[in-house]
Amino acid sequence: MTEPRWLDDLEIRAWVTFLETTSLLNRRIEVDLRQEGITMVQYEILTRLLEVPERRRRMTELANLLVSSRSGLTYQVTQLEKAGLVTRETCPDDERGVVAALTDKGRALLERAAPSHVRVVREGLIDLLDRDQLTALAEIMTIARDRLRER
Repeated sequence: MTEPRWLDDLEIRAWVTFLETTSLLNRRIEVDLRQEGITMVQYEILTRLLEVPERRRRMTELANLLVSSRSGLTYQVTQLEKAGLVTRETCPDDERGVVAALTDKGRALLERAAPSHVRVVREGLIDLLDRDQLTALAEIMTIARDRLRER
């Protein structure tokens, strides 16, 4: 059995601060979104629907984008559907497929929640960095995301 490549002090510091920062930022976002009656996962579902012109996506595509199981996504979409924020429809080009569609009520909720969400993201991360640091962060996270998605 080969010995693992243990993390050195800098690597540990980078990893631990990444974890802690992500947790702190997620917690602040979650608290703000709860005031609107939704979770961070539900907010992401709504924004993923809003970002496409037709405001609808196949459930399998949403699950992939959110890195979620199909059953987990189905549960969240059911909650959003009960709240009138999304509807589910049969996929027009595949009757076996299901599409989630953003409702006007869902869009209105996003419009209410977005300013607070952006404020937290700016205060907790974006505005702390200069443009070069943001570019580096975006590049680093893209490399990590793409590598993890490959597996």
